[in-house]
Amino acid sequence: MNPNHHKPILLAFFTLLLLQLQNPINASPSPPITALYAFGDSTVDSGNNNYIPTLFRSNHPPYGKSFPAKLSTGRFSDGKLATDFLASSLGLKSTIPAYLNPTVKPVDLLTGVSFASAGGGLDDRTAMLSSTLAMDKQWSYFEEAVRKMKSVVGDSETNRVIKNALFVISAGTNDMIYNVYDHALGRFISVSDYHDFLLSKVEAFVQRLHDAGARRIAVVGLPPIGCLPVQVTLGTFTSLPLPRIFRHRICSENQNADSRLYNQKLKNLNFRLNQRLRGSKVLHLDIYSPLMDMIKHPHKYGLEETLKGCCGTGLLEAGPLCKPLSRTCDDVSKYLFFDSVHPSQKAYSVIATFALQNVLPLL
Repeated sequence: MNPNHHKPILLAFFTLLLLQLQNPINASPSPPITALYAFGDSTVDSGNNNYIPTLFRSNHPPYGKSFPAKLSTGRFSDGKLATDFLASSLGLKSTIPAYLNPTVKPVDLLTGVSFASAGGGLDDRTAMLSSTLAMDKQWSYFEEAVRKMKSVVGDSETNRVIKNALFVISAGTNDMIYNVYDHALGRFISVSDYHDFLLSKVEAFVQRLHDAGARRIAVVGLPPIGCLPVQVTLGTFTSLPLPRIFRHRICSENQNADSRLYNQKLKNLNFRLNQRLRGSKVLHLDIYSPLMDMIKHPHKYGLEETLKGCCGTGLLEAGPLCKPLSRTCDDVSKYLFFDSVHPSQKAYSVIATFALQNVLPLL
């Protein structure tokens, strides 16, 4: 018998097997994301700081100049945050409100809310320095929110919402800036050791979320901290004659290398957490790559200024220093940063698109 006679049959069999492996009939599609809950710092704070006694506020112009009705909501940007764009793309709601906003009703909690606090971090010392909400306090507000949801829709529906919700943890930048780069503590602790300390806090928080029923968790990595306008300014102050700071602006490669090291450690931690917390997805939401791409290839995104903020001189102003009377740039959509620390709405939309393409499919 001709041995080649079996080849087409074998080929057809393997093709069928391959298709079955790629499309297993019994694999049910993941249920849609029910809500988005955010914890951390100003990158995901929709205005909780408006309701606590702190100087770290942005509920005044020029913040919000690109927001609907030019509303200064307490978001540290000219408009929406990445979490707002994600929520609207997922069909949850147009923006994620701040938990402490008195207009937020218990029923609103079922589709998502932010517990984050600008100026906060993974390290409790960071929140103490800025009189903002530490992660423990944010957690206690989440527990309170769960009780409110249960009072509205009952235990099983609340548990279903939590199980299928997306939880975003975005913190770490303030910790590095306050406690390592611009603080005496930085002389006493190695960057790598401090990373490990922060990541132990991430691990504990993810464990808490898992114990509360969360199964889809995205942990945001560090941005290129050395390219934040304030860090560029401070780095330049120490190394150049003053008049040149307006001309000669370059990122701190050391600080960027630190961010990359942290992000690699975060990926390793997430891998371990996924092994341990069976049934959970713990993913790294990379903001370093999209921000760096915007800095290196601004014209691809219609950007013109990447190392100065739109508010004031763009070198140092943020929060209380970015004031209603501060001059602002003519066209904020051409700016990567709105103030000296925080991305513009345009940059946040790019980050959200990057997350939708690279992280959401894995959830």
